[in-house]
Amino acid sequence: MSAPETSPQFSPRALKAKELFEQGYNCAQATALAFADEIGLDPQTIAKLASPFGGGMARMREVCGTISGAFLAYGAIRGTSDPKDAAKVAVYKEMQALAESFRQENGSIICRELLGLGDPPAAGPDQARKPKRPCGELVAMSTQLLEEILKKSN
Repeated sequence: MSAPETSPQFSPRALKAKELFEQGYNCAQATALAFADEIGLDPQTIAKLASPFGGGMARMREVCGTISGAFLAYGAIRGTSDPKDAAKVAVYKEMQALAESFRQENGSIICRELLGLGDPPAAGPDQARKPKRPCGELVAMSTQLLEEILKKSN
């Protein structure tokens, strides 16, 4: 058995996220859990919070779960809680930039488009884990994009 392929361009955190996905966490969970050290919550709570976002929002194949997981992690790390806080504009800008970078690299932020699927039933089979699906790489990419944004805004 050969070693799994790894992309040398990915950071250790991004590779950790990919590994979490390969262990069975959904795409949103794997992406968010890669930031557990910065979020300030225990991994079980993070996994629970991210659990409905896998498979493009509850396997409806809408917004890619890796994007949702990155947004969730960002919110926990840098989000605002005051509804009058003007900093929410910066939050939106940074997450729009993440989504746009992901879209430019992959052509979409929509799960079914990334997977080349039609509109499967919401509880359909988990096709994201089939060998040729890009989900592990997408988890790593979203994680790395968020990592870069967090480093820039420090």
